[in-house]
Amino acid sequence: MKIVIAGAGEVGFHLAKLLSLESLEITLIDINKESLSYAESHLDIKTIKGNCVSISILKDASVGSSDLLIAVTAEETTNIMVASLSKQLGCKKTIARISTIEFLKQGDSVNFKNIGVDELISPEDLAANEIQELLDQSAFFNNHKFDNGALTLVGTTLEVEAPFVGKTVMEAASVYNDLHFMPVAIQRKDAQSSIIPRGGTIFNEGDIAYFITLREGVNEIYKLAGKVRKSVKNVMILGGGKLAFNTAKKLIQNKINVSLIEQNNSKAIDLADKLPDAVVIKGDGTNLELLEEENLNLMDAFISVTGNSETNIMSCLMANSKNVSKTVALVENMDYFKLSHSIGIDNLINKKLLTANTIFRYIRRGDVVEMTMLNNLDVEILEFIVHDQSKVCDKKIKDIDFPRSAIIGGVIKNGKGIIALGDYVVTSEDRVLVCCLSEALEKVESLFS
Repeated sequence: MKIVIAGAGEVGFHLAKLLSLESLEITLIDINKESLSYAESHLDIKTIKGNCVSISILKDASVGSSDLLIAVTAEETTNIMVASLSKQLGCKKTIARISTIEFLKQGDSVNFKNIGVDELISPEDLAANEIQELLDQSAFFNNHKFDNGALTLVGTTLEVEAPFVGKTVMEAASVYNDLHFMPVAIQRKDAQSSIIPRGGTIFNEGDIAYFITLREGVNEIYKLAGKVRKSVKNVMILGGGKLAFNTAKKLIQNKINVSLIEQNNSKAIDLADKLPDAVVIKGDGTNLELLEEENLNLMDAFISVTGNSETNIMSCLMANSKNVSKTVALVENMDYFKLSHSIGIDNLINKKLLTANTIFRYIRRGDVVEMTMLNNLDVEILEFIVHDQSKVCDKKIKDIDFPRSAIIGGVIKNGKGIIALGDYVVTSEDRVLVCCLSEALEKVESLFS
């Protein structure tokens, strides 16, 4: 598969790095020689120096014979133009990164496909949606809905008093007559690699456990994980950028009380005008005294999304020290994900990773319609559409030659979620959720192709 990436900034480089690991043919275009030199010396990719809106440069990159063009420069107008030109030159699929979220909400009134842009992606919108989902189930992390919540992925840490602890997967499931959830991944305490659980796998204290669940299974997981459901009514946000604004706007629409702290005076005034239903505070959000004055201890959640990862982490730790039950920090350094739970922060989010998750489904085989990578685990969750020619079609799950390092977490049939066990027969048009380690990806994809 041939992929051209326009823009060698943080998002472009990260995408090139991830996609190059898939043994794909990657060409990276940028006008900055230093960015390209770094990418070329660290990655097995082709680089082209030049303006990506130049037709001659796009032709040099063979965009006309490429399967996918991803435009992720810092300028959305450039990205839209590059995608449009590439489509006209013959590229099969085009994706443009944007910052104006309004473009995503135009529906049929403005059709970007008519000008050659197949998909629009906003990292800020993806991050704001991720934060909102994390707050929906405050006791969990990595809360991700598939098909409007027909099935949901949730993650939680098992405390010593959790009824799950000491039980096998089979024993935990037997507590309920009807199974409404399926464990799909476990990371042991202090371990670097993940486990795809089987019936005899034992849950241990300190495990980070992930489940695919039906709506009715959420309460069951709360009980077995020893968690208490808490509604989120009051949220404090640190930061005044696009992500902070979009997050605040979404939370206010859901009737959540929002306090937003921004140090820059002009930004604070502008935010106060745009968010009349929020309490906007001009001040230094790293000042614990200020946070206490603004009733940090009464907050149900604290979200730090400034442009500085260390500030976000430290402010969340301050919030934890004041017993705020849910903290979310925006970070740019991918290495921080390995430390998230050990340093005591509930959730770390990364716009590059969220963007990569969204784009990855276009390069997977087997008609992947959804994909998410778990922040601190080496596993992926993929949603496949089954077709008549798929190797899994019309077979019972127990009869499919499925790798041990992968598991079917659930099936969505006609919009309804199903926790599918061994006797379930997979049929055409089923949407199957699979959790797998990287070593099993190729085998899993071949089963659904």
